[in-house]
Parts: sequence; C-alpha cells; structure tokens
Amino acid sequence: MTGSDDQERLSRTALGVFRLNGQLLAVSEELARPAGLTAAWWQVLGAVVREPMPVSGIARAMGSTRQSVQRIADLLAGKGLAEYAPNPAHRRAKLLRPTEEGHAAMDRIGPGHAAFAARLAEELGPEGFAETVRVLERLSEAVGAVGGTAAGGDGIGPRP
Repeated sequence: MTGSDDQERLSRTALGVFRLNGQLLAVSEELARPAGLTAAWWQVLGAVVREPMPVSGIARAMGSTRQSVQRIADLLAGKGLAEYAPNPAHRRAKLLRPTEEGHAAMDRIGPGHAAFAARLAEELGPEGFAETVRVLERLSEAVGAVGGTAAGGDGIGPRP
C-alpha cells in the first residue's frame, strides 16, 4: 500500500462524507419544515431535548463552533422554542433547554423522522445500518486522533 493509495482513500472518503452531509441536510430540512424549524435549529434543539447543556457542550457534541451554536440558541430562545437556565456548575455558562413549544416542535418531527429511519433501515438492513453507524463513529474518532486541531487532533502536519 502506497501513500498515494492512502491519499486516494482519504479523498474518496472526504468526498463521500461531503455528499452524505449534503444529503442528510436536505432530508433534515424537509423533516424539520413542518415543525417550523430549520435543520440547524433542529440539530441544536435535539442536542438538549433530553438534558440541558451549555452552548459550548452543544458545539462540541455537534463538531461546530461555539459562536454558530450561540447564534442558533439565541434564535431558538427568541422564538420561544428554548430558554436559558442557570447552570449550577458554571455561573456564566447558562444551560439551554427546550420550552414546551420546543418539545412540541420536536414531537411534530418524530413521525417523519421515524418513517425515514425505517426506510433507510430497510434499504441497508439492520446489520448494515448498525455497521454504518460503527464505521462513521470510528472514522470520526480516528480523524479526531490524527487530524487537525479543529477535529480534536494536534495538527495536520507530519508526525515527528
């Protein structure tokens, strides 16, 4: 196996992930629209639906910047879909949590989300779907371990 083979695999992986990201964003926009949300709003609200989190924690979980999540969190709060609550662990970093209206919006997405998940599971098969999840999680861990600082690594340059 040569370096150029590895580079080709990395390029194909990146292009596949970029294409998949675009596809998932398009599906997410479709699913979120009837609830009055965008895909980005759904993503942030979904991050806190089970338990409130500070904006920095949401950004880490999403692999996004704190500033972009802050902007969306403020929009959600302004629309009455989320609210900020005191954080016992950190006086200044408030927790974001959904309001009743935010929970209701998430509930409206549920049926379409479940239907799409079922169609995808049928297409991939249960084992294939589970393997897809494992491979993508493993790829994310590996990129974080060896990738750029934005991915949690120590830089993209050559290792000493």
